[in-house]
This record gives sequence, structure tokens and C-alpha cells, in this order.
Amino acid sequence: MMEISHNRFLFLGVAVLLIVGSAYLFSHQDKNVSSSKQILASVSDELFVNPQTESQVESPDLTFIQKNSLVGISCSQIISSKTLGVLMGGEIFDEHREITEYVVEKGDTLTSIAEKFGVSLETILWANNLTSKSVIQPGQKLIILPVSGVLHHVKKGDTLSKIAILYEANIEDIIAFNDLSEEGDIYVGDILIIPGGKKPAKKSYLVRNTKTIPVASSYFIPPVSSPYRITQGLHWYNAVDFANSGGSCGKPVFAAAGGKVLKVKYGYNKGAGNYVRILHPNGLITHYGHLQKILVVLGQEVSQGEIIGLIGHSGKTIPAGPAGCHLHFGLYSSEGKPPLNPFAR
Repeated sequence: MMEISHNRFLFLGVAVLLIVGSAYLFSHQDKNVSSSKQILASVSDELFVNPQTESQVESPDLTFIQKNSLVGISCSQIISSKTLGVLMGGEIFDEHREITEYVVEKGDTLTSIAEKFGVSLETILWANNLTSKSVIQPGQKLIILPVSGVLHHVKKGDTLSKIAILYEANIEDIIAFNDLSEEGDIYVGDILIIPGGKKPAKKSYLVRNTKTIPVASSYFIPPVSSPYRITQGLHWYNAVDFANSGGSCGKPVFAAAGGKVLKVKYGYNKGAGNYVRILHPNGLITHYGHLQKILVVLGQEVSQGEIIGLIGHSGKTIPAGPAGCHLHFGLYSSEGKPPLNPFAR
């Protein structure tokens, strides 16, 4: 009996030790877990801004009317599509600013064309020297402005202030729409779009003017090397397109006559691409567009036949890319009147 009692006490002691030991181990483990969480929390605080350990679903406060209806809830801010695009990193493009040359189709009327392009009827009439009684025919070409208003051909003595007053327009709108860097950044021969402008009662400068300046056939030489071809006849503005047989990219562009470099522009330039304009002694201005490379600088005196650039496809060409390499050769006047293009056929 003594042995059995002794064994019972021995087993009881072992059981007590096991229970105490387990309690100690669990208690120690909880402390380790708690300290681990504290360490992770401190690290998170160092690595992240405003860390959240739990995701919470937020809901608006609900307000009841007579315990049976909810008060309507609306967003405190309205985000427009433009704002949303900016927030998402999307680029918001400027409105279309290029002048379009539209070929009249069967069934077209001046009113339907104005509605089609979203401009006023007067805008089409003024830009094409037409009246409300004018009749248009299929195949006829019309100049369509990208916005309601008028065109102005910059001449000697013009300033933006004078132009704005002439057309009852806002000078800031003229500067913004024509991408002008400052008020005096205009040159004779430039063609400006005057948003919201109105045709002057007495004087106007239109695209189609019945009075044109004759040009001696021997005054200008072809601006490209032979053999060449004219890939597009007279088109906007008073221009023809030249291309070299066998490929035009990189071929030389010559000054059609002697004169002074009036303007040098790089970039897309509303489709014109890189271009050069030269003012000649007779008051005419030649324009050389879509250049691959420009070899002259502003104010430089050039001789007839001097290489001023290389043919390219900068800006907007049809087709785009190397297959569209050509020279857009235009002719302007410093007096605001369109001269005849001697190369038009």
C-alpha cells in the first residue's frame, strides 16, 4: 500500500509540473508574438505613410425621413471627363486647329457644310469670298476654318492690336489660337485665324480675292532639282507640291529667287512641318514646307538657286512617312493679296 501511495504522489507531482510548464510556455509565446507584432508595426510605420492594418468599408451616414425614407446622398465634388483624364495621367489634346480644304459633294449646301464642320455659315462665306446667294458645285474646293471667325493675311505695318480691332476680336484669343509667343510675333505673309472675328464693313483680307498679283514666268526657278513632277496642283494656300522622280527624301531645296530669310519654323506647325519663308525684293514671299532639314537661318540673305534645305515629310503628309516626302511650295504677298503661282497647272 505504501508503494501505491508513493506512486500516486509521484504521478500527481509530474502532472502538476507539466501543467505549470505548459502555462509558462504559452505565456512566453504570447509575449514573443506580441513583441513581434510591435516590431512589425514599428517597421511598417517607418516604411509606409499612414499604414492601415485592417481594411475598413466606409459608408455614408444614413438619414431617415419619418423612419421610412432615406435622404438622397450626392457626391460633394463633380469630376469632369477632362479632370478625370488629367488625374489618370492622360493627355488632353487641344482642339483641332488645322484649316481644311473641302471638296464639295453632290447634295451639299453651304448651310449643310457649315453644320458638318461646326462653324457659322458666315465663316465659310468670308473665307471663300462667297455670298449667301452663291451656288456651289460638286468638285469645288472650299476653305474651312477650324473655328468660327475669319482669316487674315498679315501685311506690312500690321500689329495684333490693329488686327483685333479690325475684326472686333479678342487679342488673347488670337495669340492663343495661333500659338504666338508674344504680341509682336507675326510676320508679313502669315495667315492668322481670328476666332470669333467678323468681316469688316469696308475692308477684308480673304483667301479668295479677285485681284491677284501677276508674276513674271522667269522670276522664279523650280525649287527642286530635275527631273521633278508636280504631285498636287494648286491647293491651300496658293501652293503646289513638288517631288523628285525616283524618290524625294533628302533631295535639295533651292531658293526660287534671291531674297532674305523671313521666317524659320521647326515642328508640326499645324501640318506644315519644318518650313522656311523667304521675302523677295518684289514683295512676294515663298514658302518651303515639310522640310527634313533647314540649312539657313533667320535674316540670312540668299541667292536664287541656293540650297536652303532638304525635302522631307515633317508635319502632315499624305501618305505619312518617307513615302510622303515632297516639297510644299507656296506663294504669299507682303501686301495681303494672293499672287499667282507660276507653277500651278
